[in-house]
Amino acid sequence: MPFDKVILNGRWFDGTGAASAVRNIGIRDGRVATITTDYIEGNEVVDATGHWVMPGIIDIHTHYDAEVLAAPALTESLRHGVTTIVMGSCSLSTVHVTASDAADLFGRVEAIPHEHVVRIVDERKTWNGAQDYVEALEDLPLGPNVTAFIGHSDIRVAAMGLDRATRKDVRPTRAEQARMEAMLEEALDAGLIGLSSQQLLFDRIDGEVCRSRTLPSTYAKTRELRRLKSLLRRRDRALQSGPDITHPHNIVSQALQSLGIGRPRLKTSLLAAADMKSAPAGMWFTVALAALVNRLGGDFRFQHLPVPFEVYADGIDLVIFEEFGSGAAALHLKTQMERDELIKEEAYRRQFRKDYDSKFGPRAWHRDFFDAEIVSCPDESLIGKSFGDVGVERGGLHPVDAFLDLVLEHGTELRWRTTISNHRPKILRQLAVKDGIQMGFSDAGAHLRNMAFYNCGLRFLRHVRDAQRAGEEFMTLERAVHRLTGELADWYHLDAGHLRIGDWADVLIVDPDRLDASLNDYHEAAIDAFGGLRRMVNRNDATVKRVMVAGRTVFADGKPTNLVGTQRTGSFLRADGRARNAPMRYASDRSSIAAV
Repeated sequence: MPFDKVILNGRWFDGTGAASAVRNIGIRDGRVATITTDYIEGNEVVDATGHWVMPGIIDIHTHYDAEVLAAPALTESLRHGVTTIVMGSCSLSTVHVTASDAADLFGRVEAIPHEHVVRIVDERKTWNGAQDYVEALEDLPLGPNVTAFIGHSDIRVAAMGLDRATRKDVRPTRAEQARMEAMLEEALDAGLIGLSSQQLLFDRIDGEVCRSRTLPSTYAKTRELRRLKSLLRRRDRALQSGPDITHPHNIVSQALQSLGIGRPRLKTSLLAAADMKSAPAGMWFTVALAALVNRLGGDFRFQHLPVPFEVYADGIDLVIFEEFGSGAAALHLKTQMERDELIKEEAYRRQFRKDYDSKFGPRAWHRDFFDAEIVSCPDESLIGKSFGDVGVERGGLHPVDAFLDLVLEHGTELRWRTTISNHRPKILRQLAVKDGIQMGFSDAGAHLRNMAFYNCGLRFLRHVRDAQRAGEEFMTLERAVHRLTGELADWYHLDAGHLRIGDWADVLIVDPDRLDASLNDYHEAAIDAFGGLRRMVNRNDATVKRVMVAGRTVFADGKPTNLVGTQRTGSFLRADGRARNAPMRYASDRSSIAAV
């Protein structure tokens, strides 16, 4: 009997790091049925000669929690070979909170339009708990596979209410603590991969009632967190956490908590290992800390974006300004008119200059307006210049005053960019080989006008391939594929990330000769689910030849198939050992559904 699909003559990577080889792959009922050097026949034949055939990429850090409800195909990730997506990051999820609370939590910190989050969650929410949530997701025409953390801010707000959950002098009552623990237990029973929390103090709430307070998870004290973490320890589920970078001892404390010492160890994934312009030595602290904790018996990782962390901004609307007082004061104001009035005040400008010039204490932004290029502006003579350059041209203005003047003149029509971290290829290579590093942190689905790392996995493969070609190999291609696929699947207990006989056929076929400069190009595309808002995206359609989820083609030569957005190809991946729900069986990608 012929196979449903066969992939011929591709260089096959199995996702384990084992040696690659040219093989023919037969797929039947959504799974890999054979891998052979013999010729095989199928109802559909894909010629992969000269191409790489590998497991679909796993993206471990996204904020698709609202978008997946309105546009479950998640095509911006699918088109780059991402076939498994992790949601519920940074303490934020939509399992329990109301639509208005979800919008307050996601709107400002993740730069997802408040009004669209309210509308989408209000229209789509049909669930009352984690099990219902999982079932609701699987009722959608999912493009990729999805899985999720449950967010600590989510369950804290559900138990305490948004106002009480964001007050320093309020602790959860015994009943509220018990309810949070029950919600976490239910989420783990439903197959969610763990709990995400947040201690970073410049992630702030949107909306009216609690505007500019930090996320609810940041108000939790040791006892509350210890009891929740004990459930994760017993179930061998993961904690994802964003540490308070203003207090490095918080990073150390979270790392040491991964150790067992008389109790089960705590599987921990912390944000984030990066070559920061603001603190270039800090990266080695995180690397050494992870190595030490794991050597002592912990199970500890730092998430890492393996490409330059380049961000764009429209005027002053960028989350990096939340990390100091004057920047947060401007973002606290909701209208451009209010912000303009504040920016005109000399006292405000003095404080902004003071914050900018301060070089003490940990920070994410390098605070150098000479390292910030204007890319779009009504005054075209400014394009290509830095704010520092503009200050010099305008009679030696302080860079802050040059920036604020241009914000007043042009508002959000002033678009600029800077690279915050991961700017040195040599250091990226040194980070990529460390065992305490997890490849991830794309933030896909968030910061829609600020950044686009949807294809960061492909860019990492290009970096590895280019180094090999230059005679400077730092990692084998097999190891690079493993880092993006099987290593992550195994750590999070997901039925994905491998391409062996019996595995689900989540497949990415790449043309290695098109791993080129096109991966860096700037593009924008409208999001129908968000009222046509244009977000930053990546486009490298010639690079990705084909993407399959459970053996069904979802992208071919940069174009989605007619399955995408109309029929479910992905599943919710449970972390408790349960097999993923089998997709419906199709006679071909263009036929109607037939019963399994």
